Amino acid sequence: MKITLVRAMTRSAVFELINHSCYRAPAPYTVQLNGKTVLSGDTNVFSLFSLQPDTEYTLTVSDGSESAELHFATVPESFFVDAARYGLVADGETDNTAKLQAALSTCPKGGTVYVPAGVYRTQSLFLHSDTTLYLEKGCTLLGGTRREDYPILPGVLRDADEQKECYLGLWEGNPLDCFAGLINIINEANVTITGEGTLDGNAQNGDWYRNPKERRIAWRPRMFFTSHAQNVVLHGVKVCNSYSWTIHPTYTDNVDILDIRIRNSSTSPNTDGIDPESCKNVNIIGDHVHVGDDCIALKSGKVFMGMNCHVPCENVTIRNCCLSRGHGGLVIGSEMSGGVKNVTVTQCLMDHTDRGLRVKTRRGRGKYAVIDGLVFRNVIMDGVLTPFVINMFYFCDPDGRGDYVQSHEPQPVDEMTPTLGSLEMEDVTATDAQYAGCWFSGLPEQPIERVSMHNVTIDFAKDARPGQAAMMCGANASCKLGVWAENVRTVELHNVKIEGYEGERLQLTHVENFEED
Repeated sequence: MKITLVRAMTRSAVFELINHSCYRAPAPYTVQLNGKTVLSGDTNVFSLFSLQPDTEYTLTVSDGSESAELHFATVPESFFVDAARYGLVADGETDNTAKLQAALSTCPKGGTVYVPAGVYRTQSLFLHSDTTLYLEKGCTLLGGTRREDYPILPGVLRDADEQKECYLGLWEGNPLDCFAGLINIINEANVTITGEGTLDGNAQNGDWYRNPKERRIAWRPRMFFTSHAQNVVLHGVKVCNSYSWTIHPTYTDNVDILDIRIRNSSTSPNTDGIDPESCKNVNIIGDHVHVGDDCIALKSGKVFMGMNCHVPCENVTIRNCCLSRGHGGLVIGSEMSGGVKNVTVTQCLMDHTDRGLRVKTRRGRGKYAVIDGLVFRNVIMDGVLTPFVINMFYFCDPDGRGDYVQSHEPQPVDEMTPTLGSLEMEDVTATDAQYAGCWFSGLPEQPIERVSMHNVTIDFAKDARPGQAAMMCGANASCKLGVWAENVRTVELHNVKIEGYEGERLQLTHVENFEED
């Protein structure tokens, strides 16, 4: 048995068992801290809370047959700020926004704002550099239900000379006025949110889900939003009932999203779990995501943001996560005009999502819309309707069903043409698939460069029902379709087993190079 420290904070820490299993540990285990049993667990990632700052600890993990020991130390803390001293009222009704904001705004550098157990009604809160927000077990920050009480983040800010623009509010890849999130980190650095408490948007009790694609005053808020920040950590908490996308860091470097639980109703509209947008160096480790849309979606804006900023989402690690019930496990796009590069997904469990790996783009995303360097390794999919979908004809946006996007005749390659590079899938097992095993659709004028699969097994459910594998015009409902590939330069299938398919195992059109063994 081996164990590593993922990250230590002032009063909490997160750890990871080193093995080859997906999300869950090979056997249940117990955790001792300085010789005292403090935790029993069965997942590869676990956390400890209520630690003391600047303190050395000895951790021992045992599963009955073997054990591992680790020494670690927590981070120093300058001040402990008990938010209750600012007059909080924990009745779930009283508006605590100003009091919580006062605690956050007056916390000295290096300090921790501590919120004790209780239910605190609040609207948008803004965190500052070099501080920690610690939510105690039993603490809930409960979102207010009146949209008029939330501040608006302007989509575009102009400088004094009106020569430069700053893009702040973002809605589905465009700079548009949005309500601020429940938790906001903007132009700040070295900020941590941790603890065993809950961030509850309470959106089901407001009007956020009524006509969700309609702008009313401003576009819907996120639960957790960052913009032009650095070194941000979100750890341990439960996040639920989001207004729209749940965790939405944008234009932020060094983001750690560790051992959190996201719970949104399966019927809640556009409540993606974790959506990093134009971020760099992102670690998504040990999270359990159950949502009403995509579980994890990597984005980089629509064409305006892509052409003006061309900041990719890059260097993303996703490991030991459980992704359940959403539209997709890992999704790239469709707002990806700045590009998505260098993404590694390992040891994840995808549980009854509509699709497993889903890449979606379209003509019009622009020349910076390059997806490359995707590695998808050691993943289990259970009950995923279509394990792999790569679709360059995604019919999003008002013009998405028009000829420009949907034509299968070659179009001119110009500054509006997106690119898909190399995608690798290795050591993947998918059981009880239904619509298709793999659906790869590139553009005739810009084929997918390379799809490489090693040691992949896909097994169809005996009672599978038909459905549309890829959201594109002309993709008729299918059932137990093996591999569909069109407009791909190279397809490599090495030890790829597809069981229970119907019809032809491989349906390849305009595939330049095909290898199988």
